[in-house]
This record gives sequence, C-alpha cells and structure tokens, in this order.
Amino acid sequence: MSTQREDWTAAGQPAAPDPSVEPASETAVPLLNIANILTILRILLVPVFLVVLFVGDGHSTTWRLIATGVFAVAAITDRIDGQLARKYGLVTDFGKLADPIADKALIGAALVGLSILGDLPWWVTAVIAVRELGITLLRFAVLRHAVIPAGRGGKLKTLVQTIAIGYYLLPLPDGFEVAGWILMGAAVLLTVVTGLDYVVQAVRLRAGVHKVEANASTGA
Repeated sequence: MSTQREDWTAAGQPAAPDPSVEPASETAVPLLNIANILTILRILLVPVFLVVLFVGDGHSTTWRLIATGVFAVAAITDRIDGQLARKYGLVTDFGKLADPIADKALIGAALVGLSILGDLPWWVTAVIAVRELGITLLRFAVLRHAVIPAGRGGKLKTLVQTIAIGYYLLPLPDGFEVAGWILMGAAVLLTVVTGLDYVVQAVRLRAGVHKVEANASTGA
C-alpha cells in the first residue's frame, strides 16, 4: 500500500504543484544547504540577541542599537532562507520543521525580553505567544494529512510584528510612543485575525479530507 501523503488545500481539494519550484528528489537535496544554514544561524542568533539586549540593564543606547541590529539580521535571514529554498529546490523536512521554530523563537524572545525590561505590556506578549504556539501545534497536527499554504495575511502579520518589535527595540527619545502603540496594536490585531483564519482553514481542510476518505472507503 502506498504511503505517499497527498497535500490538500483549505477547500478540501488536492493542492496543485507550484510551477515555480523545480521538482527534486529528497536524496538530491543535501541537508546542509544554504537555506538550512541560514535557518540554523537565525536560531543561534536568538541567545546572542537576548544577551546583547540585557547588557547595561537593557537601556544602554549603544547596546540597544546593537540588539536591534542583531534582531534585524535574524529577521532578514527568515525571508532569504525561504526564498532560496523555493527557488533552488532546497526544501527539506528539517527546514520545514526548523524554520517556523526559528521564527517563533526570535519573535518570542524579543517580546519576552521587552516585557521583562518594562518596555512592552505583558498582555501583548501573552496574546502573541499563545497564538503562535497554538497555531504551531495546530500546524503539526494537520501536517500528517494536509498542508495549509501561507497566506498574505500571515506574511503581513509577520512583517508588522517584526517592524513593531524593531521599533520598540530602538532607543528612541520621548514623544515617539504613539507610533509604537499603533504598530504594536496592528501587530496584535493581525496576529489574532490571522490565527482565527488559520483555525477556520484547518477545520475546513480536515473536513474535506475526511469526506474524501469516507467516499473512498464506501466506493462512492
């Protein structure tokens, strides 16, 4: 019996192959490729970022600028590694697992760090952290049977989160708080909305898979 998994879309239909990605056999893709190296680099930068962030009680102008730079470099690798993996057929199971973990680790570390320093309310960190953890667990739960493609909303959410965190990391003078509140408010809103949308897609997808499996078992 075949063990090949078939990918499904949120509409319950088989996912069409991406024409922009050249097929490559799993044996042809080395585990230690540039995309995975960038992902590993991002994970390694998380503790470096935290150490730098808390130097000088966390409010040294110089060290906050350095922390912002480390965060920016790590965030940029998130965009580059995905593009390289898709463009050059470097997608691996390790990358599928490690990439979202690296993303959540970076965002989570920054939010917790800012909250510890008193620069960001803990409820903001809690809302985003619960959403990201919950969706990550949900993604792994449905991955065995189906895949939900990343939508524009999710990409926009990540972008706004990154910009908002970067803004809060900068040692800006008094008078710039309002812009930070607006950015972080938008990040929280997008985080919640896209999280709910992902749950709806997952429910519909699972329902579609179960329907197809039921029809196959009855010979319909």
